[in-house]
Amino acid sequence: MAFDKKIIDQLVAPASVAVIGASTDPASVGQGVLKSLLFGSVFEVGGAKPFRGKIYPVNPHHKEVLGKKCYPSVHDIPGPVDLAVVCVPAAVVLQVVRECGQKKVKAVVVTTAGFAETGPQGRLLQEQLVQEADKYGMALLGPNCLGIIRPAESLNASFALAAPKDGEVAFISQSGALSDSVIDWAIENRFKFSLLVSVGNSAQLDTTDFIEWCETDPHTKAIAVYLEGLKDGRRFMQVCRRVSRTKPIVLLKAGRGAAGTKSAGAHTGALVGAYRVWKAACRQSGVVLANDFEEMFEFAGGLASQKRSSHNSIAIITNGGGAGVLCADYCEENGIKLAELTEDTLKTLESKGMHKAYSRRNPLDLVGDALPERYKTAVDTLISTEYIGGLIVIQTLQTMTDTVEDAKIVIEAKKRFPDKPIACVFMGGRFTRPGSKLLVEHGIAEFNDPRRAARTMAALLGLL
Repeated sequence: MAFDKKIIDQLVAPASVAVIGASTDPASVGQGVLKSLLFGSVFEVGGAKPFRGKIYPVNPHHKEVLGKKCYPSVHDIPGPVDLAVVCVPAAVVLQVVRECGQKKVKAVVVTTAGFAETGPQGRLLQEQLVQEADKYGMALLGPNCLGIIRPAESLNASFALAAPKDGEVAFISQSGALSDSVIDWAIENRFKFSLLVSVGNSAQLDTTDFIEWCETDPHTKAIAVYLEGLKDGRRFMQVCRRVSRTKPIVLLKAGRGAAGTKSAGAHTGALVGAYRVWKAACRQSGVVLANDFEEMFEFAGGLASQKRSSHNSIAIITNGGGAGVLCADYCEENGIKLAELTEDTLKTLESKGMHKAYSRRNPLDLVGDALPERYKTAVDTLISTEYIGGLIVIQTLQTMTDTVEDAKIVIEAKKRFPDKPIACVFMGGRFTRPGSKLLVEHGIAEFNDPRRAARTMAALLGLL
């Protein structure tokens, strides 16, 4: 089936959802999906809200599940069904999908495993599944997937343990289990998503389709992708080349070496390619490559909240000399140029009360006893200087450090100069957390490590 935006619209914004295979067993996928729809998540964390539309449990062996009337089959549901989440054994999935087509269900999510990832027989069954979905014009997500979460629609059609809050980053993953762990991490780290979709075996809809859909999604400002392999690499790169012009795409590619490549093929039945080829193709297509999950979301979060810039002339501000030196090294490793501070800039800093022992160069070391007033002088002076294209602001923790006031200074500077990227390194833990939280809430990239700040700044400058 050719890509059609309306096909995915049916998945992300249904008015009614049937859970086929809903169960009274708390350990079952069917009950997990039903709980996610009824309560927003299996566990009451993350701020998820119950689905606002109609919910229909389906199972011929139960009359009621979790207080909801249970129907013997999708045919017995009295009203229309926009989305069906299929949680039944692989042997009966084809029949269930056929019944959904006859019912005129618009989209189906098949969570069940046991298809192309298992070998030739499973691949044949998967092909029949696609034929059945195409025959009735239904969108098909999966099989072998976690499901789909659309926070803006209060839709959690998955068996994830929880759901994150509504944000600006779409996450498209070929791994359902990793998606679940990412959600847990996101809730802990206050990371928000516009969409989370586990494509599984990508029998019909695949990663490329969702990237293309995100291009016009008003909720999405950046796209994060975990990828093992693709059916059509050429189309993927063509779509990424176009979409990345307006919405940054960050990719974490699995199957880079021989062992990983072999595992990826067995995991989802995906085709894999040499990583060096991927690397070159991604650079040509404007895709930012990440080395791990945290880096992927750091890049995506930074790119979603701040504009990209080509003004590669950065200043580092720090109250700890060692942290500044480390950051300078990381900047050099990632192609970031440090601005040479002019005599006029230094005179301006000194006229506003800079410490006598300050470094007089970039990195600009404010000295360890720097109060918010000294940070304000440095941040305001450098961000407003034309030859400086962005800032990395480092704060190490001293007795006199005021993390909240320092954060407010950066936030105000960002409001005045939205086109200049800023990354912050508020190093510490318990005592820096209030300032760090404030930065994140205002869309400022914040880290506990100068290397990660430098890497994200490189992504914001288009160097990765």
